Amino acid sequence: MAYDEELAERIRGLLPDLPVTEKKMFGGLAFLVGGHMSVSASGKGGLMLRCDPDESEKLLAEPGASRMEMRGKEMDGWLRVTSEAVADDRELQRWVDIGTSYAASLPPK
Repeated sequence: MAYDEELAERIRGLLPDLPVTEKKMFGGLAFLVGGHMSVSASGKGGLMLRCDPDESEKLLAEPGASRMEMRGKEMDGWLRVTSEAVADDRELQRWVDIGTSYAASLPPK
Protein backbone atom coordinates (compact mmCIF):
# COMPACT_ATOMS: atom_id res chain seq x y z
CA MET A 1 0.00 0.00 0.00
CA ALA A 2 1.30 3.45 -0.90
CA TYR A 3 1.28 6.14 1.75
CA ASP A 4 -1.66 8.53 1.98
CA GLU A 5 -0.59 11.62 0.02
CA GLU A 6 -3.41 13.69 1.51
CA LEU A 7 -2.18 12.84 5.01
CA ALA A 8 1.39 13.74 3.98
CA GLU A 9 0.14 17.12 2.77
CA ARG A 10 -1.75 17.69 6.03
CA ILE A 11 1.43 16.86 7.98
CA ARG A 12 3.44 19.35 5.87
CA GLY A 13 1.00 22.08 6.81
CA LEU A 14 1.37 21.36 10.53
CA LEU A 15 5.14 21.09 10.84
CA PRO A 16 6.80 23.48 13.27
CA ASP A 17 9.27 26.08 12.12
CA LEU A 18 12.15 23.62 12.07
CA PRO A 19 14.37 22.47 9.21
CA VAL A 20 12.56 19.35 8.02
CA THR A 21 13.68 16.91 5.33
CA GLU A 22 11.30 14.55 3.57
CA LYS A 23 12.44 11.02 2.79
CA LYS A 24 10.66 7.91 1.56
CA MET A 25 11.29 5.19 4.13
CA PHE A 26 9.46 2.30 5.79
CA GLY A 27 7.03 2.33 2.83
CA GLY A 28 5.86 5.83 3.69
CA LEU A 29 6.93 9.44 3.55
CA ALA A 30 8.94 10.42 6.61
CA PHE A 31 9.62 13.91 7.91
CA LEU A 32 13.09 14.12 9.45
CA VAL A 33 14.26 16.69 11.98
CA GLY A 34 18.03 16.85 12.49
CA GLY A 35 18.33 13.67 10.44
CA HIS A 36 15.95 11.76 12.75
CA MET A 37 12.58 10.45 11.65
CA SER A 38 9.92 12.37 13.55
CA VAL A 39 6.61 11.49 11.92
CA SER A 40 5.62 9.66 8.77
CA ALA A 41 2.60 9.14 6.57
CA SER A 42 2.82 5.38 6.84
CA GLY A 43 2.61 3.01 3.91
CA LYS A 44 0.33 0.90 6.12
CA GLY A 45 -2.06 3.81 6.68
CA GLY A 46 -2.13 6.40 9.43
CA LEU A 47 0.95 7.75 11.13
CA MET A 48 4.19 6.31 12.31
CA LEU A 49 6.09 8.46 14.78
CA ARG A 50 8.91 8.59 17.25
CA CYS A 51 8.41 9.57 20.83
CA ASP A 52 10.33 9.53 24.07
CA PRO A 53 10.56 5.81 24.94
CA ASP A 54 9.66 6.70 28.53
CA GLU A 55 6.35 8.15 27.28
CA SER A 56 5.37 5.09 25.21
CA GLU A 57 3.10 3.50 27.81
CA LYS A 58 1.22 6.73 28.48
CA LEU A 59 0.74 7.41 24.76
CA LEU A 60 -0.50 3.87 24.13
CA ALA A 61 -3.58 4.75 26.18
CA GLU A 62 -4.57 7.23 23.45
CA PRO A 63 -7.24 6.11 20.95
CA GLY A 64 -5.74 4.48 17.86
CA ALA A 65 -2.17 4.28 19.18
CA SER A 66 -0.13 1.07 19.15
CA ARG A 67 3.54 0.13 19.33
CA MET A 68 5.32 -0.19 16.05
CA GLU A 69 6.72 -3.60 15.30
CA MET A 70 10.18 -3.87 13.76
CA ARG A 71 11.47 -7.26 12.70
CA GLY A 72 8.82 -8.97 14.82
CA LYS A 73 9.63 -6.97 17.95
CA GLU A 74 7.56 -4.16 19.46
CA MET A 75 9.67 -1.11 20.16
CA ASP A 76 9.26 1.57 22.82
CA GLY A 77 9.65 5.02 21.31
CA TRP A 78 8.04 4.06 17.99
CA LEU A 79 4.27 4.26 17.57
CA ARG A 80 1.59 3.79 14.95
CA VAL A 81 -1.56 5.90 15.04
CA THR A 82 -4.57 4.94 12.95
CA SER A 83 -5.98 7.18 10.24
CA GLU A 84 -9.22 7.47 12.21
CA ALA A 85 -7.36 8.83 15.24
CA VAL A 86 -5.81 11.66 13.17
CA ALA A 87 -8.85 12.55 11.04
CA ASP A 88 -9.22 15.72 13.14
CA ASP A 89 -6.54 18.37 12.49
CA ARG A 90 -6.13 19.09 16.22
CA GLU A 91 -5.34 15.45 16.93
CA LEU A 92 -2.97 15.24 13.97
CA GLN A 93 -1.23 18.39 15.21
CA ARG A 94 -0.81 16.87 18.67
CA TRP A 95 0.82 13.73 17.25
CA VAL A 96 3.02 15.72 14.84
CA ASP A 97 4.16 17.85 17.80
CA ILE A 98 5.04 14.75 19.82
CA GLY A 99 7.15 13.32 16.98
CA THR A 100 8.90 16.53 15.98
CA SER A 101 9.60 17.60 19.57
CA TYR A 102 11.25 14.29 20.34
CA ALA A 103 13.30 14.24 17.12
CA ALA A 104 14.42 17.84 17.76
CA SER A 105 15.63 16.81 21.24
CA LEU A 106 18.10 14.29 19.77
CA PRO A 107 21.64 15.23 18.72
CA PRO A 108 21.74 15.98 14.97
CA LYS A 109 23.06 13.20 12.77
